[in-house]
Amino acid sequence: MSQVAVLTDSCASIPEGMLESLQIHTVAYYIHRGAEILRDLVTIQREEFLRWMTTARSLPTTACPGPGDYLEAYCSLAKAGKQEIISIHMTSKGSGAFQAATVARAMMKDEYPDVRIEVVDTQNVSLCQGWMVIEAARAALEGRSLDRVTATVKRMILLTHMIQTADTLRYLYLGGRIGKAQQLLGGMLNIKPLIGMEDGVIVPIGRAYSRGQAYQQMAELVSEAVGQGQAKIAYVHAGALREVERIRTLVESKVQVVESFAAELSPALAVHTGPGTAGLCYYILERC
Repeated sequence: MSQVAVLTDSCASIPEGMLESLQIHTVAYYIHRGAEILRDLVTIQREEFLRWMTTARSLPTTACPGPGDYLEAYCSLAKAGKQEIISIHMTSKGSGAFQAATVARAMMKDEYPDVRIEVVDTQNVSLCQGWMVIEAARAALEGRSLDRVTATVKRMILLTHMIQTADTLRYLYLGGRIGKAQQLLGGMLNIKPLIGMEDGVIVPIGRAYSRGQAYQQMAELVSEAVGQGQAKIAYVHAGALREVERIRTLVESKVQVVESFAAELSPALAVHTGPGTAGLCYYILERC
């Protein structure tokens, strides 16, 4: 059993089978839907939520877990005998999760002064955050120290990238997560925007006139970034599995991919992307 516990948020969108096999612990985001307060992937699941979103007249809002939520998770791990924890979170420029977890770490010192916790801002979201969590968990299961697990995650920050597209940026705009992609809002109708992240903020990286063109651009961008190297890729979507399979075919004809899987965004992320979003999160393997 690993001596280092790995904890993250539900927005990492890691498939349930991987969470279980890699012993990854999660804390759920909140979704406020009218008077309802839902817990991401606890009291609301993906399919049900996306089905509701297609008929919704107003968008719900989301909130990150608070310090008390993280404190509860840390205490639970400490009670289970964990003396070292790495807590991995989405960009602090788009969510308060990193700050809340940092506060909870300080609170832990009163109850469990011997438990060491490293809190990491991934400067990214979705399965980019997820890849860092996955590799941290694998390193922990191999018996790596907390320092080495943390170093692995921090080294991946500059190597991990997101590209996604949707029929509209409306959801990102209404949710206040549009970042530097605001300039794409005033474009022509039927433009398929491509967005990514840079320094923890959403940025525009391209535009196309059809999903097919957008997917081709994705493949070309990944191919240029990876070059003759290798990559691991998570194909991410919100109710668009068929679309990411199209992306996978294009990308893997150009790029040497050593590991890949498809994953559906959690409801708390789907609030901001909207149904039909498709894209990928990849990281470039370092050459030995």
